[in-house]
Amino acid sequence: MFISPMLLETAAAPFSDSRYIYEPKVDGHRLIYTQEGGTVRLYTRHHNDCTRQYPEIATNLFPHDVVLDGEIAVYDPQTGVVDFESVMSRFQARRPDKITQLSAQLPVTFVVFDILRYKGEDLRQLPLMQRKEILAGLSLPNAHFGIVPYVEKAGEALFTQMQARSLEGMVGKRTDSTYVSRRSAAWLKVINWSYADVWLTGYRKAEFGWLASVQAENSAKVRPAGIIEHGASPTHKKAFYGVVKPLITGEDRDFVYVEPRIRARVKMRNWTRAGMLRSPVFTEFIV
Repeated sequence: MFISPMLLETAAAPFSDSRYIYEPKVDGHRLIYTQEGGTVRLYTRHHNDCTRQYPEIATNLFPHDVVLDGEIAVYDPQTGVVDFESVMSRFQARRPDKITQLSAQLPVTFVVFDILRYKGEDLRQLPLMQRKEILAGLSLPNAHFGIVPYVEKAGEALFTQMQARSLEGMVGKRTDSTYVSRRSAAWLKVINWSYADVWLTGYRKAEFGWLASVQAENSAKVRPAGIIEHGASPTHKKAFYGVVKPLITGEDRDFVYVEPRIRARVKMRNWTRAGMLRSPVFTEFIV
């Protein structure tokens, strides 16, 4: 049974409130685990079946039928930090031999933070803390399952710890929240953004997108670093397109390229191993 997941809204800043508990935000991908009649199915938040990608999760059973909500994570053995690119490598694997190989090289952990059904009973109308109590009593099938820890009241202190370890951020959840299959202000995320200054070196011809570049190492030239698709307001876009025409150097089917003369600041999740901005969001022009 697939249950559409409860989604997070965004808090403006870290906060502490006795009505909430606070969890580390896991930098993986959302997973709904369903076990019915001895059959396990794994689904992404968009109802895509990904059962075969994670045999270390799908081939181990709980004593009773259950539906769980959590994140698939791959932990770096050296740092203990979730490696999102490794998560994507596991998710994108399709060939059985590749899945077997990656299961040994990049083992996943299903990090559970909620229980939605148990022993045939729908638990979604129970308050969060009662669901947490039931979840804590589960016997996990193997070491590839874990439960997200949480703290009470001390949201700002937890976020400071996340920043110190360069982790993704935190989630605040109301202790009395029921589980609803939509975005809800009862669950709030605070992202630990990183920031970078970039040159805008082109733009898409069709939908919005600015090409971002950064200074190449040991060179006066710039190199591509990604595409900015979010954050720019209509005013920012108008300002950019109002001055960019004299800077055009060429174009192809999809992009117009410009001299690196316009500078901007972006916030992002982190840098990829290939030196690209991960999920960059425009914040301001640098003048």
